[in-house]
Amino acid sequence: MNIELVEVGPRDGLQSERVILPTAAKIALIEQLIAAGLRRIEVTSFVNPKRVPQMADAEAVLAGLPRRTGVSYIGLVLNHKGLERARDAGCDAIGMAIVASETFNRRNQGVGTEESIAAWQQIAPAARAAGIAPNVTISAAFGCPYEGDVDPRRVLEIALRCAESNPVEICLADTIGVAVPTQVEDLFASLHERLPTMPLRAHFHNTRNTALANVYAAIRSGARAIDASVGGIGGCPFAPAATGNVPTEDVLYMLNRMGIETGVSIERLLATAQWVEQQLGKPVPGMLIKAGNFPPPRTAAQESA
Repeated sequence: MNIELVEVGPRDGLQSERVILPTAAKIALIEQLIAAGLRRIEVTSFVNPKRVPQMADAEAVLAGLPRRTGVSYIGLVLNHKGLERARDAGCDAIGMAIVASETFNRRNQGVGTEESIAAWQQIAPAARAAGIAPNVTISAAFGCPYEGDVDPRRVLEIALRCAESNPVEICLADTIGVAVPTQVEDLFASLHERLPTMPLRAHFHNTRNTALANVYAAIRSGARAIDASVGGIGGCPFAPAATGNVPTEDVLYMLNRMGIETGVSIERLLATAQWVEQQLGKPVPGMLIKAGNFPPPRTAAQESA
């Protein structure tokens, strides 16, 4: 089995950090992620810079990135203006988020869920016409900080309506980190049953220390791409008490030990997580960066013995 890791650190990871990295540092981060073997990278978001100042340099980041065969740069958009900016900046793909909770969608995007669905139905074909791959994320698919539990039937309804606009994949996101593996298995299995040919992606936050278990549950139930953030940094700035995403290197360690291929170098990724710590001036939430890989790499003396 092959699983694709989608790196979201440069966007979802940095968007809630108090330290705003300069554009050059963001480009350096993305270049390190590419060197580690990651091929789908969420590099920025095209949103109101007053609401998310960490992403105010979206166009400058895209302008400074190297163009590599097989590497896809993803930009988050919430409306048609965002798509136009992403198109003009040279994004290869766009991701649009639609929140399953009405209250959270209004707080996060300033409009209701129905309005976001309507916007997606216009954005998806426009993106395809511009040569940009459109994908959609159903956010807060397992719980909302304002409304509590989210009815799985509501999530499935939104996903099926979004599927009518032919996304390249659908992602289910545990935006506030409340899901447990049984919920994840049930929801992904239900969606996979209804859309058997639609590629599914999973996005988990580690707010309550369940993200890695949820990744495993999602893979068991049909997800073939996993969002993760180097070092486990980030989270939604509009979700109270939000903490970081599932760490990319922690997910990679689990997949490696399970014999699942990703094409990503764990040693390079660990070095990048350490570099991120230095840039942010604080420890990152990831665990592998603290414990190290296992088994540890053999030294030259061990190799010659």
